[in-house]
Amino acid sequence: MDKDSIVNVGRDWVQPLLKPRSPKAHKGVFGHALLYAGSHGMAGAAVLSARACLRSGVGLLTVCSPSCNNDILQISVPEAMTIAADDLYANTDLSRYNAVGAGPGLGQGDSQAAILEKLLKTTVCPMVLDADALNIISRNRYLLEYVPAGTVITPHPGELKRLTGPFSDESEMILKAKALARENGITVVVKGAPTVTVSPSGIMYVNTTGNPGMATAGSGDVLTGIVLALLAQGYNQEQAAVISVYIHGLAGDLAARDLGMTSMTSADIAGHLPQAWLQTEKTTQL
Repeated sequence: MDKDSIVNVGRDWVQPLLKPRSPKAHKGVFGHALLYAGSHGMAGAAVLSARACLRSGVGLLTVCSPSCNNDILQISVPEAMTIAADDLYANTDLSRYNAVGAGPGLGQGDSQAAILEKLLKTTVCPMVLDADALNIISRNRYLLEYVPAGTVITPHPGELKRLTGPFSDESEMILKAKALARENGITVVVKGAPTVTVSPSGIMYVNTTGNPGMATAGSGDVLTGIVLALLAQGYNQEQAAVISVYIHGLAGDLAARDLGMTSMTSADIAGHLPQAWLQTEKTTQL
């Protein structure tokens, strides 16, 4: 595919990228993901992201959050393991993880920044960064040099502006997103209507799913969880980003169909992920 190509992403484009599951597979085959998310009063962000990750095929998930969120996570997402943020900072051994995600509901305090910095400096597996992880990096620009090549970031236009500097219109926004992707070897997902994914090589993927009902708190947390799951399963950064954006939008469309755009919530998007995957996956003989 040529540099600076524009791809409109629909089901026919996404479906061939999906990996069939072997009948002999076990949970270890599908990766162990670490999600650093949530803070006091923001446990819901971690829950939404974790649910989306588990509904997107990851084998194992560990959620790192302050200890005040532990009971909420264990009850709301019983399939996930948990680790306290302080414990992760004291012993940042990431060798067991296949992908790391950070940002949803994190907060931007000194302790969160310190843990994020440690994660960036020690992570050797793929990462997805969203929300407050991006805001922390924007406030501490030196951290950009530690963002691993192969990372996916998922900013909305405001978060992107903090990373790149101001832009006056959509065209300039995309140019700045392309420069950010190229200079850092990362994939940039610019959330919006439509969501546009920019690869390090300059390819622009325009998503064809999604609706205005998805403009609701927590929608981005769900997307982060999907991307994290696909990275852990071995999809490359470009595939993980583009597939996740499509599935996220399709789940939102299915939620809107069943519930209407006005009343749907981010939990409804996560709740419709099974239908979205079912509609998109290849039919396989078990």
